[in-house]
Amino acid sequence: MISYQHTIAARIAEHARRRPDVDAILFEDVRVSYAKLHAESNRVGHALLRAGLDRGSRVAYLGRESHHFYTIAIACAKIGAVLVPVNPRLTTAEINHVLRDSTAEILFVEHEFASLIEPLRADLAALRHMVDMDAPGDRYGRFLRWFADCPPHDLEIQVDTDDPVAQMYTSGTTGLPKGVILAHRTFFTFIDNMQRAGVDWIDWRPEDRSLSAFPGLHAGGYAWFMHSLNVGATSIVMQSFVAGEASALIERHAVTALWAAPAMLQIMLSEPDAEPHRFRSLRKIVYGGSPISPELQERCMREFDCDLVQAYAAAETGSFITCLRADEHTPGHPKLGSAGRICPGNDLRIVDEAGVELPPGQPGRICVRTPAEFIEYANRPDETAAMKVDGWLRMGDSGYLDDDGYLYLRDRINDTIVVAGQNIYPVEVENVIRTHPDVADVAVYGVPHPRWGEVVHAAVVLAPGAQVSPRQLMLFLRGRIADYKVPVGYRFVDSLPRNPTGKVLRRVLRAEDRGAHAPTTGAPRTAGVVS
Repeated sequence: MISYQHTIAARIAEHARRRPDVDAILFEDVRVSYAKLHAESNRVGHALLRAGLDRGSRVAYLGRESHHFYTIAIACAKIGAVLVPVNPRLTTAEINHVLRDSTAEILFVEHEFASLIEPLRADLAALRHMVDMDAPGDRYGRFLRWFADCPPHDLEIQVDTDDPVAQMYTSGTTGLPKGVILAHRTFFTFIDNMQRAGVDWIDWRPEDRSLSAFPGLHAGGYAWFMHSLNVGATSIVMQSFVAGEASALIERHAVTALWAAPAMLQIMLSEPDAEPHRFRSLRKIVYGGSPISPELQERCMREFDCDLVQAYAAAETGSFITCLRADEHTPGHPKLGSAGRICPGNDLRIVDEAGVELPPGQPGRICVRTPAEFIEYANRPDETAAMKVDGWLRMGDSGYLDDDGYLYLRDRINDTIVVAGQNIYPVEVENVIRTHPDVADVAVYGVPHPRWGEVVHAAVVLAPGAQVSPRQLMLFLRGRIADYKVPVGYRFVDSLPRNPTGKVLRRVLRAEDRGAHAPTTGAPRTAGVVS
């Protein structure tokens, strides 16, 4: 039997009937009630049908977040089309790849980014329509006129909970982005399983005012919005993450639930006006997307007067897999270094490269099983098959489980550095380097070496006014980590390359090292190897 109630289309209609005047979205000075969001997404849905789109059609959006982005997203959900968000921070080549790979038939684009598309139009065979959303002096004016004459009544199209609804392109930390296709069910199963288990480790409430520091163009931000919509909460939307603006929105709109990356929290706490009263409305912060240093974790516990929850997830999992609960965020708690334990309805194990399950304490590849998982990678059956093996998702992350079933993340498997057969996990080294009082930020990565296979290098951002030499950093690390893990090459940079979700792009640093030699302190001291 088809579960129509477990679709975005059915849920927005339900909220429009039961809570029509409740704000669904707050964007800048615009308030969009659930009744208005339902009606306008119906009109956009009718306009899409009029343009010749139907079930399975790909609908691309190139621009920043706004209430209109989500109106288009919900309209797609109602007619069975699939939304393809395109982040304007991508390179022209990456934008071209996403539009070609997705076979998008229509593109909504903010005028500011329309010039990026014109040189590509001739190569985009599937693209039949392009809607420039803005008119001169009239923001979103052309988009509003595009659907103005369409009716607001419901669309009589039935969609299934397993139907695709979004094609989210990964951040491309290892190459060209892959299209992760998500179903309607993705945004229901996590909440359902938490409620069945009677726990509220990560939860959304109808009275919540919810903010995601991740953009809705990213799987994490899109999922956070849809989970909030699931329960009928109010979502605060900002065009893109700016730490000062995020803090101001939290204070202005009395935000109660926040989803952010550790780097975003660090920047927010470092703002000149980051006074505690700005965050007093928060009841819960969920953070994830990258490992958190012990120092930042302690600072968040000290300065945010609310529940803190760490979560592990990925675009392919659709929702959260593990959780370090709020009551475990206490100074000295033995599990603080972990990403928590498995959430209800999910399963997790650690395997070696042959797929053999490893015992507690031994690091290997993380494999997860979740009902929220993605459908497939667009146009990549071989990569889908390699990711989905015997009902398990083979994640690109390494880690281990302790005796109590808590997950400890090591690093991306592709970022693991192998020096003369010894595995080195960059995050472990980075956490130690960050304890140096003159280091503001750091990224550790491997570069090829003819004798050792790889050697460890570090890109370091110094604190303002600080002066530290590579040798001083090397001496600082001796005794704090094993000798073979100490970087032999150092570069001092103004900032680290990051993707829109805050993850450091180590591949960029590796590529830069090919073109410029980092200052090197000497050969690595490798355990079990005599130089």
